[in-house]
Amino acid sequence: MEKKEQQKPKNEQFTLVFGKINYLLMVVGLVILILGYIMLSGGGSDDPNVFNPAMFDARRLVLAPILIVVGFVVEILAIMYKKKD
Repeated sequence: MEKKEQQKPKNEQFTLVFGKINYLLMVVGLVILILGYIMLSGGGSDDPNVFNPAMFDARRLVLAPILIVVGFVVEILAIMYKKKD
């Protein structure tokens, strides 16, 4: 028995899994996530004996988590989006 080699036809082109709009949405979602995590960081105190109320401001408790959730929703939509033909 001869072992036959499977060869790809030469006219077969390389295609990506997602389209251009999917990758663009993924980048936008990633930027939103990074911005949310940057806004979430900070607010600590250098001295452990001193309380810093900036840790509990509206930016860290409200805006940053909303941005993070929106970023994840955009990422899910980017994966699920299918171009209409």
